[in-house]
Amino acid sequence: MENSTDYKYQKAKERVECIKGFYSNLTAYIIIIPLLAYLNYVTTSFPWVIFPAIGWGIGLVGHGMNAYDYNPFLGRNWEQRKIKELMEKDQF
Repeated sequence: MENSTDYKYQKAKERVECIKGFYSNLTAYIIIIPLLAYLNYVTTSFPWVIFPAIGWGIGLVGHGMNAYDYNPFLGRNWEQRKIKELMEKDQF
């Protein structure tokens, strides 16, 4: 029983750290992209700011999906189901 509780605590702690990292990344995005947009506006007429905004935005979406355990391609709890399946087969 104690091992189960320790395991759940470890997984919950990892999940909270991942969510915390996502919010830190989101905060940085919200601060840096407008600063880059202002710099872009002041220095040149070419809208280069869209490249870091889109690139970082795609990474931010991926980070958020990972933090909140959302995977539209493999479904919910796919990893746990696959581990259970492989352990039942016992053929590695």
